[in-house]
Amino acid sequence: MRIAVFGLGFVGLTTALGFADKGFTVCGYDINKERCAEISCGKVPFFEPGMDDALARNFGKAFTIADSAIDAAYKSDICFFCVGTPGLPDGSADLSYMLFAIDSVLEIVSKDCVLVVKSTIPPGTLNERVTPHVRAKGVYNPVAVNPEFLREGKCWEDFMNPDRIVCGVSDDTAKDVLAELYKPFSAPLHIVEPNTAEFIKYLSNSLLASLISYSNEMALLADAVGDIDTARAFRILHEDRRLAGAGINTYIYPGCGYGGYCLPKDTAALDAVARNRGFIPRILEGVISLNNEMPERTARKIARVAGEKTEKIGILGLSFKPGSDDVRDSPAAKIIAALIQEGYINIYTYDPLAMREFQNTYRLPITYCTSAQEVCETCDTVALVTAWEEFKGIDRVFPDTCFVDCRYFLGNEVVI
Repeated sequence: MRIAVFGLGFVGLTTALGFADKGFTVCGYDINKERCAEISCGKVPFFEPGMDDALARNFGKAFTIADSAIDAAYKSDICFFCVGTPGLPDGSADLSYMLFAIDSVLEIVSKDCVLVVKSTIPPGTLNERVTPHVRAKGVYNPVAVNPEFLREGKCWEDFMNPDRIVCGVSDDTAKDVLAELYKPFSAPLHIVEPNTAEFIKYLSNSLLASLISYSNEMALLADAVGDIDTARAFRILHEDRRLAGAGINTYIYPGCGYGGYCLPKDTAALDAVARNRGFIPRILEGVISLNNEMPERTARKIARVAGEKTEKIGILGLSFKPGSDDVRDSPAAKIIAALIQEGYINIYTYDPLAMREFQNTYRLPITYCTSAQEVCETCDTVALVTAWEEFKGIDRVFPDTCFVDCRYFLGNEVVI
């Protein structure tokens, strides 16, 4: 089976290399020529454990990169579309990149080639937007949706050893092709209607966003009550046998709010879908509202400790989560921006992986340090914003530094 993958970001490159590792012939394409050149030189353009080795094993063999979308789609049995669906100002998903990618191959694909959307799209999108769009072009290929459930920092592990595989199909051809494609994977395969498949993805992400927001709200309540060891309270909560060992406890823990690519845009998109259908999802809107407030609340907390506007403030951690160099919608950027808005202009930062990406993305007037030690030696007040393992115990190394533990991480037995 020949597979074409369009979009070689986190999801697309993982998908391409994963299927190549399973023995399929895969051709990838990305409109970003610099990214393609980087991959062709054997470098994964983002940090993901296991991906460098997978690229070295497969590039030039089972996995190749095409010079054009048409070349990638030529003689393919299945085309995966893994391009971004960023949020629009009203919260709804921007489908223009995905539809453009699909349009770029319609003139070349064979009539039996299955077009599969792996991009995250809101419930109802395949049936109401994508399939009608393809049919309006006079193309009647099978169209399906196959949502991803990949955690950044564990993309490769999650793709190669999935907990479940969900395919939304409306015809037997797509069903048979996808069932054959996923035979090498030891995971439950769920063939459902497209709306259900799309909903499952948002069901998952909105739950995680809700758990994070619940935890932050409880931490704010604990601050209001006073004399509560919030970190210890949550660690004891995690001993509940209904949670312990399930991995969900990483979301039931307070911090600076959720970030990254998925949770912010997916909760907003689901809210937009609901409102467009005349339903007001009060809990979901509360989740979004609280998350949007957390960076400013965190900045105020740091400012209270720092005091004078002339004080030097250190920020440890710029990525939205440890184990990743992704800075999209990072709480750190919002916290720093809020501090600058309040007049704190002497801000020093460090992150083990994400500094270059953060600097290129946000262009904030801050100083980038070469180590956490440099931050702590420079600043009297240091805020721990991302719970990188290397920051654990840093408060004991620098006892004279005033730390603001925004992740309830310092001195804890459990790494979140």
